[in-house]
Amino acid sequence: MKYIFITGGVISSLGKGLTAASLGTLLEARGLRVVLQKFDPYLNVDPGTMNPFQHGEVYVLDDGAETDLDLGHYERFTDCVLTRHNNLTSGQVYESVILKERRGDYLGKTVQVIPHVTDVIKGRIREISDESKYDGVITEIGGTTGDIEGLPFLEAIRQFILEVGAPNVLNMHVTLVPYIKAAHELKTKPTQQSVAKLREIGLQPQVLICRTERMLDLDLRQKLSMFCSVAEKAVIEERDVAHTIYEVPLTLHAEGLDQLVCDFLGLKTRQPDLAGWKNFVKRVISPAKRVRIAVIGKYFDVRDAYKSIYESLTHAAASEDCGIDLELIDAESLQDGANGQLKDVSGLLIPGGFGLRGVEGKIKAARFAREHKIPYLGLCLGMQVATIEFARNACGIKDANSTEFDKNTKEPVISLLEEQRGVKNMGASMRLGTWPTKIAKDTLAEKIYGSPEVMERHRHRYEFNMKYRDQMNEKGFVISGTSPDGTLAELIELRDHPYFVGCQYHPEFQSKPNKPHPLFKGFIQACLEYQSRVTRAPSDRESPRRVPEQELVLQR
Repeated sequence: MKYIFITGGVISSLGKGLTAASLGTLLEARGLRVVLQKFDPYLNVDPGTMNPFQHGEVYVLDDGAETDLDLGHYERFTDCVLTRHNNLTSGQVYESVILKERRGDYLGKTVQVIPHVTDVIKGRIREISDESKYDGVITEIGGTTGDIEGLPFLEAIRQFILEVGAPNVLNMHVTLVPYIKAAHELKTKPTQQSVAKLREIGLQPQVLICRTERMLDLDLRQKLSMFCSVAEKAVIEERDVAHTIYEVPLTLHAEGLDQLVCDFLGLKTRQPDLAGWKNFVKRVISPAKRVRIAVIGKYFDVRDAYKSIYESLTHAAASEDCGIDLELIDAESLQDGANGQLKDVSGLLIPGGFGLRGVEGKIKAARFAREHKIPYLGLCLGMQVATIEFARNACGIKDANSTEFDKNTKEPVISLLEEQRGVKNMGASMRLGTWPTKIAKDTLAEKIYGSPEVMERHRHRYEFNMKYRDQMNEKGFVISGTSPDGTLAELIELRDHPYFVGCQYHPEFQSKPNKPHPLFKGFIQACLEYQSRVTRAPSDRESPRRVPEQELVLQR
């Protein structure tokens, strides 16, 4: 078993997660079996209770684990299907140690960071080190080298290298080589100091991944090699990509990273087959057509809050050789009406979220899509606001609402799950993880999925109130997917609309570059069809934010 550890220095958000995921892509393309994991130094047990404005998207795994969004990169870029064992936080580590101490597992010993905390960290690496399944483990260490909360993780790695043997381990360090405009040159000092800090802790990187805006020339590579004690060939340039994050594996391959890793670890592999990946990137960069889609949300100040949704749209659009002009519209701006901002779009998507803010704007947007026959995709809360809108305006249930927004509503078409009543702890207490959905026959959902049952990932507390099912069905509101016992509504559609679909789950967590999720693929196809049949007056208004512009730099 081989182990690759990826650390970061100078600043956060350098792209360690994308680097790890991209390396996984390249090693899989060589025929190797890899698994990835993320260690996060923060004291939260998981990111499930964090505000999206602070942490970005919470990514949900099959087993219900709420994790860091980098695990989304891992699953999208590789064939891995991850579990809670692939994400470890300081909160989980200390919780585990304290519970053991309370039970008396340490037999009266003084509990310390070394060895008790570091033993838990090393144990998590060993948990997924299954040689029958994998050839290697890639472990990303969150945070920045030198942060006090990250020190136990780095110490655990130092110990782990001694235990498994240095020839079986590769240390990669992602660092910043900034360009100073006043001096007209790239500066190596931040990288030198970051590596020095890492060496103080007892770790020597064998590979430097240099995040930079400009090309690294030979002199600069030689300087980094000498001052950081890294082979010149192991100084890897990771320049800002021009169009899409999916270029990163290709740029790292061009730098020879995958061959370098195999040489360091003594792995004999074939040359990587990247033809499919290259074709996907080509369709993203140079699509034959474009379509304008609006996303109505409320977390746009944080670029990563809807990361998986943006990527799922990109995957689906590329499968149709299509690019996306993405309108990001704050739901609160639609409180007084949606006509002005939505009149030029060919599709409308409302993502998940929590809380009352912006809900009425989302309801107005859902009504606009329904009445103008514009393709609509509602995810989790997006399904719920579409339900409330239909109940109010198509079924005449004027007081229709969710008990999340009005606990005393007279018409709770969306209400708290029975299992959620009495829940007091917020963390990891929602309906989480993969659950089966039974697809109704002769529905649009059956046509989209082509299967009588599907498995989808959930993260919610509230659900459609089945006592309104018959009343709303009479007006064209179809529940096209349910839990196997028929008690929970999982998927809805409108009978007299070309593509109006809402799902209680999160399909964006299962989309991959060359395997787009069926709901997103169907949505893009419907948007293209709508665009082709609707003639609009020319518009001079430029889309304020577009998908390619969001991908100009590597993400966390």
